[in-house]
Amino acid sequence: MKASSDPRRALVSGGSGDIGAAICKALAAAGQHVIVHSNTRIERAQEVVETIRAEGGSAEAVAFDVADAQASAAALEALLETGPIHCAVSNAGIHDDAPMAGMQEAQWKRVIDVSLHGFFHLVQPLLLPMARARFGRVVAIGSVAGVLGNRGQTNYAAAKAGLHGAVKSLAREMASRGITANVVAPGLIAGRMTETLFAPEQIKAMVPAGRVGAPEDVAALVAFLCSESAGYVNGQVIGVNGGMG
Repeated sequence: MKASSDPRRALVSGGSGDIGAAICKALAAAGQHVIVHSNTRIERAQEVVETIRAEGGSAEAVAFDVADAQASAAALEALLETGPIHCAVSNAGIHDDAPMAGMQEAQWKRVIDVSLHGFFHLVQPLLLPMARARFGRVVAIGSVAGVLGNRGQTNYAAAKAGLHGAVKSLAREMASRGITANVVAPGLIAGRMTETLFAPEQIKAMVPAGRVGAPEDVAALVAFLCSESAGYVNGQVIGVNGGMG
């Protein structure tokens, strides 16, 4: 690991959410300077930054819409002026659920714009600087829905399955440059969305472990994949789902 006086930099999109905040804190605890991204909730990103700093870590907040190519490019260009970003965690994503027979085109496109196009807008500008640094870690937050499918989530499952294929291909392209790319695919993780979507009896029926996971369960795996120790883990889709599949 690099000296603490010159920490590696990690950018986490959607870093103000439940899972994103846990990832940011885990990366900061591992010694990285964390760039906490949000789209419209910059105050929540700043709260994560303040928590990290209070615990002795290094962080800053940034706001832009990952679905907007020009806004993303401008924000990343500014961040790259001070050096490469060594770890990119594409965590931003949204739900807009409906059975496909009744789904509106706008629902389909917006979910894919944020999860899939947002991955490209976030990661693509960072790859050549990573290659020049001879170190890079790309982690996309997928979903068990992208592996198994889920009723009412054709848009979300399509976006996440697309991420899985993109990451496997990227891993092949960049492995010789010291860059790895992997997917972490959570199942049911505790947070605002989970609490409103599923009753306890539903969770017990769906998850062999009989409970939801914690955001920290996802964050621990992401932190490992972003570390020196994970240099030979590449092109994988790794579930954090209590045995769902």
